[in-house]
Amino acid sequence: MNMLPTRHSLFDEIFRDFTPGFLVKPLHGDALPAQIKMDIKETEQAYQVAAELPGVGKEDIQVEIDGALVTIKAEVKQFDQDLQEQRPLRSERYYGMVSRSFQLPQDIDRETAAARFDNGVLNLTLPKKRNGGTGRRLRIE
Repeated sequence: MNMLPTRHSLFDEIFRDFTPGFLVKPLHGDALPAQIKMDIKETEQAYQVAAELPGVGKEDIQVEIDGALVTIKAEVKQFDQDLQEQRPLRSERYYGMVSRSFQLPQDIDRETAAARFDNGVLNLTLPKKRNGGTGRRLRIE
């Protein structure tokens, strides 16, 4: 067994998609996003978070707040089917879970926090709070 670490080069990245079986690569690209991409902005009263979750349904997203710790979880389910004269010619699907947690500089007021999901972007309004409390899951509108 080789205990030496492997090194990846730019050359490896360029040709990473040219593997045996590249003709059957899913149409979606990579099966699941490696990480939820997000922007976080701060105002005097609250933190504003915009998290990209393309292809995810509102019912498949969970947001949990515990003090200053925020966790976003999403189930990714995508199905493709092409049918011609009721005979399946191609069927592709993938399923998985992505999550991301981040710590804010100040505790969040869970009672007034709000979440909205529109066009693949989850927008969170996380008001700042001076005292702590128990964790709570947000309802997404």
